[in-house]
Amino acid sequence: MFDNLTERLTQTLRSVTGQAKLTEDNIKGTLREVRMALLEADVALPVVKAFINSVKERAVGQEVSKSLSPGQVFVKIVNEELVKVMGEANAELDLATQPPAVLMMAGLQGAGKTTSVAKLSRFLKERKKKKVLVVSADVYRPAAIRQLETLAGEVGVEFFPSSADQDPVDIAEAAIQHARVKAFDVLILDTAGRLHVDDDMMQEIKRLHASVQPVETLFVVDSMTGQDAANTAKAFNEVLPLTGVILTKTDGDARGGAALSVRHITGKPIKFLGVGEKTDALEPFHPDRVASRILGMGDVLSLIEEAEHKIDKEKAEKFAKKVTKGKGFDLEDFREQIQQMQNMGGMMSMLEKLPGMGQMAQAAQAAQAEKGIQQMCVIINSMTPHERRHPDVISGSRKRRIALGSGTQVQDVNRLLKQHKQMAKMMKKFGSKSGMAKLARGMKGMMPPGMGGGGGFPRM
Repeated sequence: MFDNLTERLTQTLRSVTGQAKLTEDNIKGTLREVRMALLEADVALPVVKAFINSVKERAVGQEVSKSLSPGQVFVKIVNEELVKVMGEANAELDLATQPPAVLMMAGLQGAGKTTSVAKLSRFLKERKKKKVLVVSADVYRPAAIRQLETLAGEVGVEFFPSSADQDPVDIAEAAIQHARVKAFDVLILDTAGRLHVDDDMMQEIKRLHASVQPVETLFVVDSMTGQDAANTAKAFNEVLPLTGVILTKTDGDARGGAALSVRHITGKPIKFLGVGEKTDALEPFHPDRVASRILGMGDVLSLIEEAEHKIDKEKAEKFAKKVTKGKGFDLEDFREQIQQMQNMGGMMSMLEKLPGMGQMAQAAQAAQAEKGIQQMCVIINSMTPHERRHPDVISGSRKRRIALGSGTQVQDVNRLLKQHKQMAKMMKKFGSKSGMAKLARGMKGMMPPGMGGGGGFPRM
């Protein structure tokens, strides 16, 4: 997300950061470029106008002219105004009510409502330790009811049955009663969607809302629709008292216009981003972190949080003990580390969150690198357990067999073994006091071409 916008803005702001003094003239040129970058990212025109005016007002004032490094202050202002447009701080779900806390999902058909119900229920169960019940009131699409039942089973939350011949209000009221009796903390209600906003749909959802009186009414919208996402959210907000927005499919949205428009147009906070198809691909929306990511400064906090939730701590501790005791680093360990990285969304997802790595991720053709990593796993899986634990026994004939079994070439097997050997050498250095510096140098040497010189914040 934001790939195009990040590229344009970092190039534009780099030219102004070197200025010893900022004048209205050179600010004007930069702001013109920023305006174009935002419009190309499909940010709504009223949002762009308000944003540019705010930045200009602050930039030509005392705040910049008295600074020793006006260029850096200008970037700081752009960053702060981006945060303001998107909502200042993360808006958490309001679950402080007599259980069950009812969360109602609204939105158009195809926006990803049902999948978002599953993602949100998993988030609440795993991160907030809540007992969650889900129910579908989409009586027009029996397939949606079956889909939610399947997804509920996948994420390990209870599904309340419903059918196409029932009234949506009756379904919701029965589910609330069941949630009370069985002491559920949260009930998530999936509602019917349409291909467009229509009166019948709006009247039904108003009736449903009046009956269940949810503590949260979340509007689910596809970020790929750009400005339309904000306009649709506004139309729903005029009928329903929305409390927040979930932006879906942000992993496929290179522009990011919806994220910058929704809050300004609706006045409602974005609470979550859907960042992939898997049921764990839901991130709380932090405007400050997203602004930092847009300006190419990375998002290390989200990366750390992701690592905490997705890395198997038991396996990581076991591996750390093994390495520090100098017991070697075999191909089983190598595969395990690759899989842990894949659990965190793969190389592309991780690089995007590191400072200064936004464009580097593209330059290194991260998609190609991802393919190479998957190939490594396939090659290791084609080996016998003995070969994985003792890579030195892999002779020419064994390499041919492994290549044949994994659908690769012998040179691919050789490349994997060479990379493993380099990694094993680096792991040995963990034990020594000077090891970390050497390890860092070794890691730099192993990075794909074009990625070795990065790290740290981009020069401002």
